[in-house]
Amino acid sequence: MIGASALGATAAGGAHGAEATVVVETRFGKVRGFDTGSVKIFKGIPYGETTSGRFRFMPPVDPQKWSRVRDALQYGPTAPQSNPIAAGEREDCLVLNIWTPVVGLVRRLPVMVWCHGGGFATGSGSSEGTDGSNLARRDVVVVSINHRLNALGFTFLGDLGGAEFASSGDVGMLDIVHALKWVRDNIAHFGGDPSTVTIFGQSGGGRKVGTLLAMPAAKGLFHRAVIQSGPTITLVEREQANRVASELLAKLGISKSKVRELQNVPIDRLMSAYHAVVRSMNVDQMTQGFSPTMEGKIIPQHPFHPVASAVSANVPLLAGCARTELTLGAQDALFSLSEEAMRGRIKDLLGDSAAAVIDIYRKANPGASPSDLYFLIASDNRYGAPVMKIVERRAALGKAAVYQYYFRWETPVQGGRLKSPHTIDVPFVFDNVKISASLTGGGAEAMALADKVSDAWVTFARTGNPNSGNLPQWPAFEPVNRPTMVFNNQSKVEHDPIREQRIAMFSAMKLA
Repeated sequence: MIGASALGATAAGGAHGAEATVVVETRFGKVRGFDTGSVKIFKGIPYGETTSGRFRFMPPVDPQKWSRVRDALQYGPTAPQSNPIAAGEREDCLVLNIWTPVVGLVRRLPVMVWCHGGGFATGSGSSEGTDGSNLARRDVVVVSINHRLNALGFTFLGDLGGAEFASSGDVGMLDIVHALKWVRDNIAHFGGDPSTVTIFGQSGGGRKVGTLLAMPAAKGLFHRAVIQSGPTITLVEREQANRVASELLAKLGISKSKVRELQNVPIDRLMSAYHAVVRSMNVDQMTQGFSPTMEGKIIPQHPFHPVASAVSANVPLLAGCARTELTLGAQDALFSLSEEAMRGRIKDLLGDSAAAVIDIYRKANPGASPSDLYFLIASDNRYGAPVMKIVERRAALGKAAVYQYYFRWETPVQGGRLKSPHTIDVPFVFDNVKISASLTGGGAEAMALADKVSDAWVTFARTGNPNSGNLPQWPAFEPVNRPTMVFNNQSKVEHDPIREQRIAMFSAMKLA
């Protein structure tokens, strides 16, 4: 237990000016963070040892203990992902950040652990847009984490390198499990309740949440889950994982009988080879390589195929998507498609189903331009339909409640052409629409909706039910009416809000 003296504030300079600092005990040593008054902030706390050298491709291990008070005043290293390696990227990347309104054992607040986006290839838990201060002010403890990515986190070498490398295709996910164990063992000293932990993430982060739901090693380490635009129905299978690993070895000129040599390859050379494999194979890292492998033990089955994994069936789930996900970062030409060009692109996506799907979407969206139709169809193909199938299959387990949302609010930035893009929900969940004004506009309407969305997420983290009284009554999902909270300036629950489009996309994608 931490005594009052250990929590005393002292003057500090640095990036936060003359703010006070606060010291908290962990299992591995004391850490010093900033005390802003309303929020205490700890950055770059190690939850694992370095993953370089003999630790590369191996499961994570605890960090070494330290005797002096360790500064946790700046974000720690990001996982290697650039070619060449960028400043701030290191293999010693198993670090986490904490935002909390209180420290010590005097309160037990819900804990919200954020899994960052970027697929399984890029990204960081140290993004300005996911600063947890505003969420923490709503009486929760927020944790964000960095972990191994791409080739370092998800190269399956179990068949090529033997039992020693059996877990290499999933060590990036095992890092997250290790961070959750750190939370279980330490978060009470930061005011958190280790028995009320929510994992949440968007895009690749949502895929990580979906994968954690299927991992026996993660069972019991979290108690609620939120998937935001993260359609992890299936993962990479062994055959494809072996093919990708073989390509990486070939690029490096390493024999398949000498897999261990991968641990000694300089990191810049390894990342260069990884990027070359991605280019040469045109690898979709969501489904085909350098992402979690369903090898049968660490991940016994696909998260939501052919049914939802029952590993953590007792964990309530909140899941949803945005209306026009693929407008984010889209090429200018996609905003002015001709009818012919739109039909060609949809044919590439859906094959012989394209014409029928276009007709259904056009009927449901009268007045939509060819570009509008392209974005609606492509967004549902990539995100909407798979997420809705995840909700359906998870609810079919008949265990914990599932809640579905659909983000229809349209951002005014870029003349409104983005409508409801991928990542739009993130600043609303974190109540950071001002920080993220380049995406949200930061206006009064965005601020008002952020208050409601973040309140729903916090209430779900606290109770497993998102009904806070700040929105209309939000029923749990059931397969007949498919109630869905539609987020907009006037949010409301709709039954199966894009029913005809959803059915058409399920059929085109063969999502029975």
